[in-house]
Amino acid sequence: MTFDTAQALRLAQETFDIEAAAILGLKRRVNADFARAIELMLDVRGRVVVMGMGKSGHIGRKVAATLSSTGTPSMFVHPAEASHGDLGMIKPVDVVLAISNSGESDELTAILPVLKRLGAPLIAITGGLQSTLARHADLVLDSGVEKEACPLNLAPTASTTAQLAMGDALAVCLLEARGFKPEDFARSHPGGSLGRRLLTHVSDVMRAGDKAPSVGPQASFSELMREMSAKGLGSSAVVDDAGKVLGIFTDGDLRRLIEQGADLRACVAADVMHANPQTVQRDALAVDAAALMEQHRITSVLVVDDAGVLCGALNSNDLMRAKVI
Repeated sequence: MTFDTAQALRLAQETFDIEAAAILGLKRRVNADFARAIELMLDVRGRVVVMGMGKSGHIGRKVAATLSSTGTPSMFVHPAEASHGDLGMIKPVDVVLAISNSGESDELTAILPVLKRLGAPLIAITGGLQSTLARHADLVLDSGVEKEACPLNLAPTASTTAQLAMGDALAVCLLEARGFKPEDFARSHPGGSLGRRLLTHVSDVMRAGDKAPSVGPQASFSELMREMSAKGLGSSAVVDDAGKVLGIFTDGDLRRLIEQGADLRACVAADVMHANPQTVQRDALAVDAAALMEQHRITSVLVVDDAGVLCGALNSNDLMRAKVI
């Protein structure tokens, strides 16, 4: 069998065109039933139970996951398993979202009468507007497509893309209606990069207590260097007797003083420090500390309380280890 590169590229482009047309076709069919579906799922006292067989089932699992991660409690129930006991997972307080392109999947249609008797509202995403599923549904969302991207017009391709887009549209509308914020998304994604950025505070990653380098203003230059070397932060705070931050001295400051030929042996910390350094508070987000460091082109920042007393320090390496940057 000879591989035809030109033919492959042509088929890929046709696939994109067909599936894009399938999604755009949904715009003309979003109607009052879609709005009522949003209201039902917004007011659900239980969960949105998503169901589907075959490729529609795979789409259903993704739709359920998207709904759950954006503030609408949801779960996927396999129709075949439902008829063998899993129907007990569905309660009258739930809303059922059934997905089927034809609306005639045997495993799904077999349980429709039971779902109706149960009393849970049934929303259908289907291209079969006269199908068994559509007749049983309280609301029908039309996901029909003119043709599949498959050259044989058999494999679910454009139809599943349309189903997925319809599910995403539901999730986005529900997210907006609930006033769902990035912080809410982060709480359901604590292991992801967004979760780390929005849930990690300075206090979670800073070097606190004795691990934060500091010296008094009259500390000799040798004492200052020993403190910096011992704590390995690349800088040291200069604080008064009450622990209030007066300034900071960094490795960069040391290089610049050497280049200037300064007599460092005669200096004390107050002579070489930068007064009024950039600081953050311990309850600030770590990502805000990262932004501050980037804005001022510094590699470390001091952490202070409301009174300006030193309570910690962190540098860019601390933020990288926490995967904040």
